[in-house]
Amino acid sequence: MIISISVAASAIAFIVLVYYLVRVLMKGMSTLSETNRTLSEVRNAIHGLTQESTKLIQKANVITSDVKGKIRSVEPIFNSAGDVGEAIHSVTKTVKQASEAIGDVIHPAAEQDTKKPVKIKFK
Repeated sequence: MIISISVAASAIAFIVLVYYLVRVLMKGMSTLSETNRTLSEVRNAIHGLTQESTKLIQKANVITSDVKGKIRSVEPIFNSAGDVGEAIHSVTKTVKQASEAIGDVIHPAAEQDTKKPVKIKFK
């Protein structure tokens, strides 16, 4: 009789074990299924983002090449402005030197004239 009770208890324990094992496996299967769905959504989102980033990079390349072309077309203007600035500097330097030379010539005469009193006539 003890043998039959222990066989029955073992059978019941095995059935309970199998029941919980089946529940754990079913829960694991549902978790894996949800994980697969999530991964599929992530793949779709990444694929969409990849396409959008590719389009954005292409637009950025077009804009960059356009800006480079415009900079190349404006560059001569800046070079000309630099040349004009150098020319103005040269003219200013020459005028300054000329005025200093004239000032040196006029200055001694001005010193002699200052010794004489200046008369102002009013009408």
